[in-house]
Amino acid sequence: MLSEHRPTRRNVLKAVGGISAGMALGGAGILAAASPAGAAEDGSGLRIVQHNEEDPRMWYYKFATDAIGWEPAVNVLLPDDYHTSGLTYPVLYLFHGGGSDQDFRSWDQLPEGGIRAWTAGKPLIVVMPDGGHAGWYSNPVSSNVGPRNWETFHIDQLIPWVEANFRTYAEQDGRAVGGFSMGGFGALKYAAKYPGHFASVSAHSGPPSLRRDFGAVTHWANVTSAALDLAGGTIYGEPWDEARVSADNPMEHIESYRGKRIFLVAGDSPSPLDPFSMINEPEVLAGQREFRAALGGADIPHEGYEESGGHWVRPQRAIDDINGIVARLRRA
Repeated sequence: MLSEHRPTRRNVLKAVGGISAGMALGGAGILAAASPAGAAEDGSGLRIVQHNEEDPRMWYYKFATDAIGWEPAVNVLLPDDYHTSGLTYPVLYLFHGGGSDQDFRSWDQLPEGGIRAWTAGKPLIVVMPDGGHAGWYSNPVSSNVGPRNWETFHIDQLIPWVEANFRTYAEQDGRAVGGFSMGGFGALKYAAKYPGHFASVSAHSGPPSLRRDFGAVTHWANVTSAALDLAGGTIYGEPWDEARVSADNPMEHIESYRGKRIFLVAGDSPSPLDPFSMINEPEVLAGQREFRAALGGADIPHEGYEESGGHWVRPQRAIDDINGIVARLRRA
């Protein structure tokens, strides 16, 4: 824990957002000006409508897709030597948290340099897509604003598009998935639901249980998605679609994590001055403890950390995680 550089409530929630999606702070500036591009059809179901490839490392794309009723975007962060090495690289799919201003840019807007600084010199491509303000990395049970099928977009469209357009390993040992808060849940969910896709999974203050405490996280997913994304629609339905909750619940799929690298971190001392952390992080921490106990009971190796403070990304743990991802995945 870097206590002398501890993120403030303002810069952390503005940068990444928390499970308290409906309470997040105001918007952030655009990363890079996008320029129009022609259609790019490659079988993924995605069509590029804007792009910017002027930055040597951070390339930006916006897509039209039938899976999402608006045009989601993605940042693709390339290794320093991508343009000259000719190498093939492993990929980290990295997801943002929930909040009214959270999107594909969030990991690039963190303190202490963010994802660019943390991956400098690393042989790793990082793909950071939109996931909705409260999309919960799911296809919702209902939507009053058109399609918001984030799971379809990420798994069935984005991964094939990345592997068709960048030098990546199109195999389990070439892919990792991680995220913060809502994005940490999404990473844990995808790793279990699609066990052949990812060799490493990371959750930074991400909740792994949909059913503990009378389904607190499931209720929160419904409430925030109805308010921020779906105009009254919900992720899991009211009453819940129990089969869908079980399919998405990491705690109900412990065996799916066997053989993967697993990295978990949560805060154990949120400040009373930060109501967001006081609400969110105790639930996250309790869920991660339950999850770690289940992994341990099944003799599944994992890394689990409890750090002082509340609901935010911890730079040193993020760096440790990236180093572990590079060590686990197939080498460039």
